[in-house]
Amino acid sequence: MGRERLAVRKTYKLFIGGAFPRSESGRSYVVNDAKGRFLANASQASRKDARDAVAAARKAFGGWSARTPYNRGQILYRVAEVLEGRREQFAAELRAAGLAKNAATAEVDEAIDRWVWYAGWADKLGAVAGSANPVAGPFFNFSTPEPTGVVAVIAPDSPLLGLVSVVAPAIVSGNTAVVVASEPAPLTAITLAEVLATSDLPGGVVNVLTGRRAELAPWLASHMDVNALDLAGVAADAVKPLAEKAADNLKRVLPPGGSDWSAEPGTRRMTAFLETKTVWHPVGV
Repeated sequence: MGRERLAVRKTYKLFIGGAFPRSESGRSYVVNDAKGRFLANASQASRKDARDAVAAARKAFGGWSARTPYNRGQILYRVAEVLEGRREQFAAELRAAGLAKNAATAEVDEAIDRWVWYAGWADKLGAVAGSANPVAGPFFNFSTPEPTGVVAVIAPDSPLLGLVSVVAPAIVSGNTAVVVASEPAPLTAITLAEVLATSDLPGGVVNVLTGRRAELAPWLASHMDVNALDLAGVAADAVKPLAEKAADNLKRVLPPGGSDWSAEPGTRRMTAFLETKTVWHPVGV
């Protein structure tokens, strides 16, 4: 006669620098499923955790941006391979968040396909976003795109497709990211972090914080070592205050309407976090 098993509750932590620490504050918050039933406790990140995540992203930026675009594409494709291997787990998490079985499976497949789509741009973005410029004189003049640095991403509430749609384009060009996951549905973000940790992606390239947007977003917007903000998951009335904080060190800011993550993907989300370097060189020297 079989016995009833005791449920093993998963502890969801943060993802900083390739590791899974608890919040330094010791705080957590309850995450329920679509029917209001308890799912798990998620770590509630503090401002100190946000600072640690920015420091990890900055430390990883030099190595990640220095890799060849082809190599970055290989690494991102490996992430898609691991995602594919955990397809059923992601579908189960989306069903817990309220999606029907077929809809959950379809969203996982779309998220994997979108990750592959962005991975394929790694070694093509430079050719599309760069140019050789006509010059009236004995000079070569050409412009090349370069990553802007550390990007703080406030993810939308779509727990997987929305998350993939804002993270992949931020890092494919060589940026590193600090991501504030969906507040009501953060668990899939940490499962994605487990995928990143078990793929070839270097630690610190993506850092995931769970917790209160109202607490974390202003701190990241004003942080002087954050170079850009993606406000995809921010309410309309919070955009202006965050943009004002970002102006202190001239961060690039992509507002929620700047590029619709739910639309067919394009280059806008990638080029939003690029800088253009123009080089002049005399002919024959």
